[in-house]
Amino acid sequence: MALNVAQKLIKDHLVSGTMEPGEEIGLKIDQTLTQDATGTLVMLELEAMGIDQVKTEASAQYVDHNLIQADHKNPDDHLFLESATRRFGIHFSKPGNGVSHPVHMQRLGKPGKTMVGSDSHTCAAGSIGMLAMGAGGMEVALAMAGQPFYVKMPKVWGIELTGELPDWVSAKDVILELLRRHGVKGGIGKIIEFHGPGVKQLGAMDRHVIANMGAELGATTTVFPSDEEVKKFLEMEERGEDWTELKADKGAVYDLEESINLSELEPLIAKPSSPGNVVPVKEVAGEPIYQAYIGSSANPGYRDFAIVAEIVKGKKVSNSVSLDINPASRQLLSDLTKSGLLFELIQAGGRLHQAGCNGCIGMGQAPATGRNSLRTTPRNFPGRSGTREDSVFLCSPETAAASALYGKITDPRDLEMDYPQVSIPEKPTINNELLEEPLPLEEAREIELVKGPNISSIPEFDALPDEMELPVLFKVGDDISTDEILAGGGKVLPFRSNLEEISKFTFEILDGTYYKRALEIREQGGHVIIGGTNYGQGSSREHAALAPRYLGLRFVVVKDYARIHWQNLVNFGVLPLEFVNEEDYDILEHGDILSVKNLHQTLPNTNKLEIEVKGKGPIQAKHSLSPRQIEVMLHGGLINWVREGEARNS
Repeated sequence: MALNVAQKLIKDHLVSGTMEPGEEIGLKIDQTLTQDATGTLVMLELEAMGIDQVKTEASAQYVDHNLIQADHKNPDDHLFLESATRRFGIHFSKPGNGVSHPVHMQRLGKPGKTMVGSDSHTCAAGSIGMLAMGAGGMEVALAMAGQPFYVKMPKVWGIELTGELPDWVSAKDVILELLRRHGVKGGIGKIIEFHGPGVKQLGAMDRHVIANMGAELGATTTVFPSDEEVKKFLEMEERGEDWTELKADKGAVYDLEESINLSELEPLIAKPSSPGNVVPVKEVAGEPIYQAYIGSSANPGYRDFAIVAEIVKGKKVSNSVSLDINPASRQLLSDLTKSGLLFELIQAGGRLHQAGCNGCIGMGQAPATGRNSLRTTPRNFPGRSGTREDSVFLCSPETAAASALYGKITDPRDLEMDYPQVSIPEKPTINNELLEEPLPLEEAREIELVKGPNISSIPEFDALPDEMELPVLFKVGDDISTDEILAGGGKVLPFRSNLEEISKFTFEILDGTYYKRALEIREQGGHVIIGGTNYGQGSSREHAALAPRYLGLRFVVVKDYARIHWQNLVNFGVLPLEFVNEEDYDILEHGDILSVKNLHQTLPNTNKLEIEVKGKGPIQAKHSLSPRQIEVMLHGGLINWVREGEARNS
């Protein structure tokens, strides 16, 4: 049978289940990626499970999110993470080395391998022919412990690329075109696989731009073939021996098919406040801007910065604009320095920031209230920038640079210049010592974890009750993101290893009273949340499930879920239900009392259950849990399930 790239990757790593769309499959995981905003919990989970050393081929911990050292909290956690990597046999990338995704791609990523990461943009590694998926920290911890990663078998969505990108159009416009066509739910339950003659027009880092933002479509992951472009990339990184060819068989078919003629694309932009709100740049041209932000995991390559430098060379950005330069890696910063292009960026008025995620996660560079910010970042959810009333647009580096010069949104095709030709360094500045190697096992066992005063253990949660009668504490609409459930940024993320403190910010963007109200009724059994479609889109941060659970959330009823948040709810024992009849969403209100009974018998035997709404009658709900997940749910979450499994086996 002829197989496409995604099917080959899955078949080579399948340990349980069948490759039928919608069926739960278990996959052997070769590599893992964690970053500091989520990695602290992962390390605490490894400790709680009693793991001696990780069992993956390569696991890496990056410090790229929480870089602002305003007090002791972030640096204390950096020391904890470094000690944990030494203890558990993990690579460590210290603050300033850069964003996890491009650094991992450069130093450790390998075609044909699987990876899960506690960051939703882990899918960026699909650019070099990996099957790389974002997941909650608990699932990443289990993969590090040698356990399979479970996911519902996705459909494979084949997208044929033809033609060549015109001048002033780049990889960001390719993924924005898909978001324009399909919105933020278009990829749910799917792997996006790019193929066709247009693929060879895209370098490895161009593919990274596209694969990274597959997450914004809700896709399980994105894959590209491993071809001569990937070989060239790995050889430049002095890792040519890690290249293997991986391409679809002749005659391979896809569950869904679509095509994009690259030659027909134009500069695109996602308007506030969704990556799916995409229009041509010319439709919003002329709107004044406050900020043009270059960088992030979504545009991390040398070309993405060099093209901006060439556009602004010998010019000065508008006095009304802050041109923020956010290098994605130390290697990139070194190369821009050697080429002289960093000089051009600074001379034109650019503000240079350290290599890391920075403003993309709300760690600095927040825009002024009510002012437009153009960013090459992957997301523009409400408040994600660090400014509650933000107005963030997503665009290509070309559009950001052109707009910075004129002080207003500008179609880069309107610049009075030829399209700059950018040359990628044949020999990038490589420093392998910046990614610390794991210690040998005997040395690792002597390492003690360094825990500062801000680090607290994960509390024990009880098993799922057989029946619950709980109030609706909060009702939300469609496309609620994990940023809105529990924000990132410099105010919140320093508490990522302190559940009691971070829970105080839960739903703060949407309702500043949620925390107090949840705390008041927590000891009475807890509460319920009602939501619309695509609940929990965006970041993989498990705090968005863990903090509400800590505050007493026991079950959620929505129209449908984003994949990773749905998995995270299960992992922490929050029952994720969906309406059978979506009209019932309109019936429910804040304060309604919802009653469910006989859960221990009902969940294993049927995917339907009845919810009694006091004073309004019954409504029908359903779940999509696998038999394994039902077991996890009945135990009260993955930690309980693992502990009790270990106890049974000892």
